[in-house]
Amino acid sequence: MNQGVKVLLTLLALCAFAGNSVLCRWALAEFAMEPAQFTLLRLISGALALAVIVHLARQRNSNDKLERTRQASWWGALWLTAYAYCFAYAYVGLATGVGALILFTAVQLSMLAIGAWRGTRYGVIEIVGIVLALAGFLYLVWPQFAEPFTAFAVVLMSLAGTAWGAYSTVGRGSRAPLSDTKTHFVRASWLSSPLLVMGFVYSNLLWPPVLLAVLSGVVTSAIGYALWFKVLPHLRVSSAAVGQLSVPLIAALGGFFLVDETLSLRFFIASAVTLGGIALVISHRTQSK
Repeated sequence: MNQGVKVLLTLLALCAFAGNSVLCRWALAEFAMEPAQFTLLRLISGALALAVIVHLARQRNSNDKLERTRQASWWGALWLTAYAYCFAYAYVGLATGVGALILFTAVQLSMLAIGAWRGTRYGVIEIVGIVLALAGFLYLVWPQFAEPFTAFAVVLMSLAGTAWGAYSTVGRGSRAPLSDTKTHFVRASWLSSPLLVMGFVYSNLLWPPVLLAVLSGVVTSAIGYALWFKVLPHLRVSSAAVGQLSVPLIAALGGFFLVDETLSLRFFIASAVTLGGIALVISHRTQSK
């Protein structure tokens, strides 16, 4: 894979990840869509799109790793379901960029906590980075606790990030990540099936929010993951990790242009401190390896 294609695919994948926040917030804020409806449509459309992508990949190369996938864990589906619903309900009360930054920080800190629980020891520089990330996180969310509604949204998004961190840990080392992701989306859709009746019997769905939810499932989830898993083997670990630091900022810009949200000085300061702390941890751990 040449450098130009690698950069393009990486940028597209990162924009797709940020796009999930933008599309969700857009559907909820502009069209008052029910979070459960958005999530259910996202999971089902994502599962169908991933099934098509995996099928096409298998047709192209019958010896592909997709054919040798291990049995995907049900834990992955459970964590994915928890993430998706907490994510959507949190965006009822959070701006796009703020929600994305809380999510990303919670993901990184939860993975670091899981690593510590499994015996990983962090050096002084890494601890400094973690403290910086926590300081930036608290600086961001502190004003949100003035109102119970937004405080609850912060807690939900933190839970979403923790669930995604656990999901990422479950999937680490997979020989066929795209196929496993498809299985997890299918199973998460099954776990959500009781919501089919509750979510759509009283439905007042309009086509614009439905389209946003389907785009979130097909484009920014399924195709986004496919692009990321395609380019990931060609990226250095440090490049992949640092590249993901841009996702909250891309999401904030999407919220600014598409959802008419403001970008506060507090958000930029919190982003600089939080993402800088995480970048410090990532760079030091990469060098130590």
